[in-house]
Amino acid sequence: MINRILIRIKVVQMVYSYLLTEKERTIEDAKKELNKSLDKAYELYHALFVLMIELTRLQDQRIDLAKNKYLPTDEDLNPNMRFVENELIRKLIDNEDLNEYLKEHPVSWQDDNIFLRRMLDKIINSEIYSEYMNNAATDFKNDCEFWRTIMRKVILVDEEFMESLESKSVYWNDDIASMSTFMLKTIKRMEDGISDGMLPMYKDDIDKMFGEELFTYSVRNKKQYNELIDKFVQTELWDTERLAFMDRVIMIVAIAEIINFVSIPTRVTMNEYIEIAKFYSTPKSGQFINGILNSVVNYLKNESRLLKD
Repeated sequence: MINRILIRIKVVQMVYSYLLTEKERTIEDAKKELNKSLDKAYELYHALFVLMIELTRLQDQRIDLAKNKYLPTDEDLNPNMRFVENELIRKLIDNEDLNEYLKEHPVSWQDDNIFLRRMLDKIINSEIYSEYMNNAATDFKNDCEFWRTIMRKVILVDEEFMESLESKSVYWNDDIASMSTFMLKTIKRMEDGISDGMLPMYKDDIDKMFGEELFTYSVRNKKQYNELIDKFVQTELWDTERLAFMDRVIMIVAIAEIINFVSIPTRVTMNEYIEIAKFYSTPKSGQFINGILNSVVNYLKNESRLLKD
């Protein structure tokens, strides 16, 4: 579930941080921080489901309070229960994978009750909610589609939601794009009857070790990889001293992957880091890094130091 795209981004971030502070910590300390960052991403994945459950429970509490107020209206006494009886939420409440994870990694949004109340109000005031509640009938498929739409169009785009993420974890804002995609994919898998379980953290043990190994190769061989980078920077056009530090880090990690992971095609690696550069560095970084990496790859092949495609 935590795929290699996210792992590459985390490794680039950690190599960047480590090279700025390597006199202050060991490689082992940095690897622990990398794994913690990946663990927090998986925690966010589960936290998104917990948020759905807690919003439902809050609405159930509101309905119960309305029934017991001094002068309840007919609507108070006979509320539309479709939202709180949503079948997807019931499945999540009883989900073994989710509950097992939460036993070891308790996650809750209840410490931010103001956020929960405001988020619930935004859901209830949305057209999506109104249409869902007023439909003649619903089924499990519609219940799943309702929550996928609410997450995409109400919650995930909400500024208060993003602020709440930041207050809960310094990692979560960086991870929300990836983890929300996997959360929506999980709901779709449940809707289609493919699986009722949570996605595993890693596809296999190879992916589990990929991040640590890539980080280790990058920092231990940084001198060698920097020399390859400097060899192909056209100094008459680009001063190596002014080369953006993030660009250099991205290329170090890319070269580490190209040289040391023989099962990953070179073009796949290059494309991934060019995309990372476009997002995390300067507007021209993607094109520049593409040119340097192409030169490095051709050189390594000519020197018989790179034998894969």
